[in-house]
Amino acid sequence: MSTITAVKGQTKQPKLKGTKPAIFIDGEAGTTGLEIRRRLADVAGIEVLAIAPDLRKDEGARAELMRKADLVVLCLPDDAARQAVALADTLGSEAPRIVDASTAHRVADGWVFGFPELEAGQAQKIIAARRVSNPGCYSTGAIALLKPLVAAGALPADYPLTINAVSGYSGGGRSMIEAYEAGTAPLFDMYGLGLEHKHVPEIVLRAGLTRRPIFVPAVGNYRQGMLVCVPLHLDTLPGKPSAKDLEAVYAKHYAGAKLVQVIPAEHPSNKSGRLDALALNGSDVLEVRVFGNDKRGQAVLVARLDNLGKGASGAAVQNIGLMLGLAG
Repeated sequence: MSTITAVKGQTKQPKLKGTKPAIFIDGEAGTTGLEIRRRLADVAGIEVLAIAPDLRKDEGARAELMRKADLVVLCLPDDAARQAVALADTLGSEAPRIVDASTAHRVADGWVFGFPELEAGQAQKIIAARRVSNPGCYSTGAIALLKPLVAAGALPADYPLTINAVSGYSGGGRSMIEAYEAGTAPLFDMYGLGLEHKHVPEIVLRAGLTRRPIFVPAVGNYRQGMLVCVPLHLDTLPGKPSAKDLEAVYAKHYAGAKLVQVIPAEHPSNKSGRLDALALNGSDVLEVRVFGNDKRGQAVLVARLDNLGKGASGAAVQNIGLMLGLAG
């Protein structure tokens, strides 16, 4: 499933280098790169440039493909992504626009954060950007939950937050994927218990927080699918809002969004008090839900998404569509 989204009245697109948009995926052999390439195969009117396997680390060959491309997607480790940006910089006026799927530039100056639903005008910033940092999977869910509440004043920026999350193993890199597919990994594994997970800085910056949250990620014995949860004591929030009040903030913030859906408390899927992490696999949708108990003054905010969809490759394809003016 590919998600290409156009915005009415969008900024005029830069002139193409050829007759149709050309895209080069630098690091296409990894999980994210393969998924982006698969999704782009469904998009008409573009050209996806390929590099020979034996030239993937050849700077000359990569630079030549960057020169030909209108847009380069970086699916590389952080250090390699920084080196790729430096390589693109050597091309001067022939340098391509960039979407970086690594962590390297998510809080860097000069890069636009690739979450179109973040706030009003964010999609237009992506459209006009030369360089876009694709959000992390966990941070996409966390920011989707926190940013609207902080922006509306419903959640203080310095609130002592805890974020709990579970993901499929496909988001964990080659060694984790190999361990799970070989059957040698545990059924459920908490990690990042040193409290220095690489997604926390972008959560703090993009959600507008002033206090660092405690983030506790975990991985389950399944390939893909993600739940991100934030528990709250409602009576500690300004105005002591109800769960329904928080849901209303989300409904207003995401009104008109195609890929972020606010699922109301009365929806039938919420009646069981259970939530399947795998239900959105293959989709680029992110669901926001508020499970509340007003009698107890408690709520749990939940974002559900496919960690390879809106959490990675699907988000990259959405940003590609905005940057290249593709509709679909």
